[in-house]
This record gives sequence, C-alpha cells and structure tokens, in this order.
Amino acid sequence: MELKSFSSTSVSTSEVPHVGRSYSTLLSSFRNNVGVRFSTHFKCRRGLFLRIYCASDNTYLADKAFISSVGQDNIGAETSSHCINGINGSTSSFYYRNLRVLDAFDDEYGGVVVDSDRLPSNPYAFATVLRLSLSHWKRMGKKGIWLKLPLEQSDLVPIAVKEGFQYHHAEPGYVMLTYWIPEGPSMLPANASHQVGVGGFVINDNNEVLVVQEKHCSPATLGLWKIPTGFILEAEEIYTGAVREVKEETGIDTEFIEVIAFRHAHNVAFEKSDLFFICMLRPVSSKINVDDHEIAAAKWMPLVEFVEQPLIQEDSMFKKIIDIFIARLGKRYCGLSTHQIVSKFDGMVSSLYYNVMDNEDNNCVGN
Repeated sequence: MELKSFSSTSVSTSEVPHVGRSYSTLLSSFRNNVGVRFSTHFKCRRGLFLRIYCASDNTYLADKAFISSVGQDNIGAETSSHCINGINGSTSSFYYRNLRVLDAFDDEYGGVVVDSDRLPSNPYAFATVLRLSLSHWKRMGKKGIWLKLPLEQSDLVPIAVKEGFQYHHAEPGYVMLTYWIPEGPSMLPANASHQVGVGGFVINDNNEVLVVQEKHCSPATLGLWKIPTGFILEAEEIYTGAVREVKEETGIDTEFIEVIAFRHAHNVAFEKSDLFFICMLRPVSSKINVDDHEIAAAKWMPLVEFVEQPLIQEDSMFKKIIDIFIARLGKRYCGLSTHQIVSKFDGMVSSLYYNVMDNEDNNCVGN
C-alpha cells in the first residue's frame, strides 16, 4: 500500500512520537562520516513517522538503518517547496513507497497465520512492520494471530512479546506465539494437554509374558518385571506405536490384536495429562535382543510368576490390568480393535477403536 503525506511541513523531534529505536547513534555516525551539520525532522506518512536528516545544503537523507532494512527499491523521493527552520527552498524528503504488512494467510476462523519463511531478517524492520501489520489486522477485524518464529530468528521473540504476543508452545526448531485481538478472553485453542503412552502385553503359546526391567526407573519400581512401554511418536497410530516399542526394547516382532484398557492420569509430566493404552499383542518371533540404552534385561516369564510379583499384587492399578488381561485370555472380555474409516468432514482416514463380537462363538474379533 502506498503511503501519502499528511503534511508537507516537517516537525521537530520533540513534537512527534515515532516508531522504532533511537537514532542518536546513527545521527552521530552521519555527522562524523558526512562532515556536515544536521538537524532532524520527521515526515508523517499515514501513521509512519520516518526521520530524515537535513544537511546545511538542504539535502535530506533518510535513516540509513531504515533504508537498509526495507530496501532501496521501496524508498521513494518526493520534492516539495516549503519552509524549514526559516529557510525557503526545494528539499527532497523520503517516504516508504510500498510498505507492506507481514506475509500471511487467513485461517478458517477469522484469524491470521504469518508466513514464517518470509519474515524480515532485520529486527528493526520486523518491529516496524509488525506494528503496522497489527494495526492493519485490527482494522480488518481479524481475531487470532499466529506467529511462528524459527530458532535462527529467536532475536525476534522479545520484539513480538513487547508488542503483546504470548507464548503458545515450542518445539526444537521454533517457538509459536499468539495475539488475540478482540476484547475478552482468548478463544484460540490451547497447547496440547496430553502425552500418549502405550504398553504391550505379549504372551506366547507357552503362556509366557514378554517382560523387561528398565535401566532407569523410580525406586518404587526397582526390581519389577514389567511389560514393554513407551510414548507414541508424532503422527503415529496407537497400534503401530505399541508394536514399535516392543520391537525396540526387546527385538520381538508382534502383531496388534486389541486395546484391552487405557488409563487417564493428570499432572504427570510438565503438568500435562497422560493417556496410557495397554495393548494385547501376538508374538511372531521369539528371540530376544535387548536395547542396551533403555533396558537392563528382558525375558519370557510364566504368566503365573508375572502375576505373583509383590509389586503387582500390592498395586491396585497393576492388579486390575492383570485381571482384565486374564479375562481377555479366557474370552470373558473383549477389547477394542482398530478400524480404518474415512470421514466426509475432512476426507481423512482415521482409526476408530471398538469391539466386535462373533455371536456364534462368543469370541472377540480383533485385528
């Protein structure tokens, strides 16, 4: 958008607020390098106050840092006749011809997502354009602003925070900040509230359970033989995560059968909630190969011996899970098998977990 002048008359520094940093250092640099005496003035261009410098020969110089940050091609020269400091004559003033808001696209909820690949690299340019962008989006009636700042541009974070942005979440390569424009509490969705874990109940034809002892565990579980467990990866299914974790910790290949239960706990890690899915798996190999980084030992343990461990018998949660597992083996209980279904709302394939009974045999039909 082109910025036009409100007035051709310059005003003194003390009379006008301006956008950006102090220019005293630059002014000294100009004075020392050019060898002329300067007086400073502002030109008002639709809310943008651009400081210009007037030499004794009436030559006007735009702020060097501003020009370098926005590019010479975006600075336009304008000649006008007016009186400055009592001197009549023709002077050249500079204005930003094509000052644009940050590159962004609208989301479906009336908000804006800033293009993180096209952010200004200069912090001073970013501060100026960010303020102009916020003003523009407010006039446009936008709601939430999403600003993703890459790790290599982390120097822009305090600038955004100063303008009112708040932390939303962070990943190894970036930090996400948000700005809610309307009055009242923010309606933007909060950061992820849960972590998701899986455990693999693997039992072979000899009625032996695949168990492990972890290298790093709490004193309360020291010496416990437990089922392999771990966390689901991003964009990973529950059933594939369970198979992967068993393979990584023990080297055993398995097939997913059902989710037999899941636990929901709160304030677990980083004050997040936790969903833990216990999966029944069928082994398709038998040779154990222990992961030395996480696992101290692994073995096939008779089910009776596994159940009789004191730590299992003394803990109501562990004991209940064992009861459910044994009921499933006795065909007195059905878990949740996975089914791939496409929803017309988003056109995506999702996994829906539910149980299916074979009425003739009264058996669960898993995957």
